[in-house]
Amino acid sequence: MKNSSERSALSIATLSALLALGAAMLTRVGLLFWAASEVPASLWPGIFLHGLYFDLASLGFVLPLILIYEALLPNRLRHSTIHRRARLLWMWLLLAGMIFIALAEATFWQEFATRFNFIAVDYLVYTHEVIGNIRESYPIGWLLAGVAIAAGTLLLVLRKRVLAADQRNLSRRQRLALLALAAVLPVLSYSTADTEQMRWSDNAFADELSGNGLFTFAAAARRNELSYPRFYVTMPQAGADRILASLGMTRPPLSQPDQILALPASASKSPFRHPPKNLVLISVESLSARFLGHYGSDAGLTPNLDRLARNGLSFEQVFATGTRTVRGLEALSLGTPPAPGQSVVRRPNNDHLTTLGSVLAQQGIKPYFIYGGYGYFDNMNAYFRGNGYTVIDRTDFPTASIPYENIWGVADEALYENTLRQLDSDAKNGQAFFAHVMTTSNHRPFTYPDGRIDIPSPGGREGAVKYTDYALGRFIDQASTKAWFNDTLFVIVADHCSSVAGRVHLPVEKYHIPLIFYAPGLLAPGSNDRLMSQIDIVPSVLDAMQKQGAEQFFGHSIFSTSAADDRAFIANYQELGYLKHNVLTVLAPKRHVEAYAVDPVSYETTPRDVDPELRDEAIAWYQTSAEAFASGALRIPATASTLATSSTQKR
Repeated sequence: MKNSSERSALSIATLSALLALGAAMLTRVGLLFWAASEVPASLWPGIFLHGLYFDLASLGFVLPLILIYEALLPNRLRHSTIHRRARLLWMWLLLAGMIFIALAEATFWQEFATRFNFIAVDYLVYTHEVIGNIRESYPIGWLLAGVAIAAGTLLLVLRKRVLAADQRNLSRRQRLALLALAAVLPVLSYSTADTEQMRWSDNAFADELSGNGLFTFAAAARRNELSYPRFYVTMPQAGADRILASLGMTRPPLSQPDQILALPASASKSPFRHPPKNLVLISVESLSARFLGHYGSDAGLTPNLDRLARNGLSFEQVFATGTRTVRGLEALSLGTPPAPGQSVVRRPNNDHLTTLGSVLAQQGIKPYFIYGGYGYFDNMNAYFRGNGYTVIDRTDFPTASIPYENIWGVADEALYENTLRQLDSDAKNGQAFFAHVMTTSNHRPFTYPDGRIDIPSPGGREGAVKYTDYALGRFIDQASTKAWFNDTLFVIVADHCSSVAGRVHLPVEKYHIPLIFYAPGLLAPGSNDRLMSQIDIVPSVLDAMQKQGAEQFFGHSIFSTSAADDRAFIANYQELGYLKHNVLTVLAPKRHVEAYAVDPVSYETTPRDVDPELRDEAIAWYQTSAEAFASGALRIPATASTLATSSTQKR
């Protein structure tokens, strides 16, 4: 039996552990209350049982710090007044930290409906924007004061119990036991617990609720980049190349990179009266298709976008590749399926790649990346500069041109004003241009200039969408007065949807985005209801402009392929989805594969058996695209003539 001295020494660690478990459990209860309508009551016991498992696993990493402190604290200091005060301060900080983490988890859940993941890890890198966003979105002073008061109140209740832990001395044997326990606990947690164990139900909300925020944060920090061949099911590359060739892939096969392809003659059925000279690609922050009246919304938030959809060529079934801006930028520049883990935009060695900008630059069109925020965020400036784009961000905008800005960027109208100024300058000098414009206004804190729309700022998501629509419509109207307008194709698309929360890990409807080609002087109004991936925009634009190089991308032109080739890629940072023939095939870590039947109207999913043919196609696409970046096969061909030669063969 343990003596009283040992029980006393362990009591502070035990008390801390019980407090941490209690805080984690109360956080879970709060998040479950938030998502109760999405989680059947039959899953609640499993949520708390699995949750306790992950809470204990997280303690295995946190508790050793307390055990080491207890083991190393000299007995003479244990009884001192200074230590008692330090102990109370330390405990107050611990309690405040627990409460703060609970609030942070609630805020993160409200935005993403998940426990902390790689997004939270990335946010720590960009503290200026993240802290600024929090300050502009929430009454942070009052919240911190509330945290401090709540922690102080709890400490008053626990004060006697905390101080009682220091009443007796520790022996050398007891200190060694504490150190041994501190060494064993993290090893035990690391070897037995894994975030993959969170996938125990068919309900994504239940799986996420069963996790522990600290544990998932640590796992995301460790796995911010995932090696496809290490974590996912694979096949021989030669077999993958054969599958992709049968699906119309025109890129040189990775297993025979020097092979010269005998490309078929172009079968383009471009609806353009003549090819556009210029291109303006507007990727709109978080613009889910469900916001637009054209796609079924009755909220009346997007009169300008609906007008552009009616008067342009609208695409009805387009799906984003991912859940973050860098994924959208990756798809809209590289035209490649998403790799697991971090976007190529954030990875090292991501320069001199074959991008839409680099291909157009070889053919005399000047590429720009124009962003309303600070382009160092998410490595955007470095990525686009490294791939031949001229980068313009908020630091380049004249102060007088900015009527309003928040932490994420200038108001969209200021972004467009500065874009027009640059395009006017190029057009005056006879320079053809491609401008990739990235907006910021449709983002928390959802603030914008007053007097523009009938929803006062901050107007929440609805106000931000309506202001985004206002600014974009104003931009198009202003552009329509320019001499270069009739020779320009405007492509309006979302970078990703506003939310990807759903009962499954890849809810198809939450990846549905708008796409509009607008060029009234070149293109008759129309609608296209074929299934299309965000990565198909790059080759489709090149096809429309009759420019060379479309065959260098993984995407395919919607104007040069048949409906039999239609498929889409949707992913988060771990699950890789392949949507084809109303079946979603999902590749997951630990070489796991699952499949879902997809309702063609509602996009609701139902588990089904894996189709071997679709599974192999999914593996071929994702394995090859991941290896293409890793091996350098996505880099620009050695000379511009390589591009010209391959295009001549195609024609």
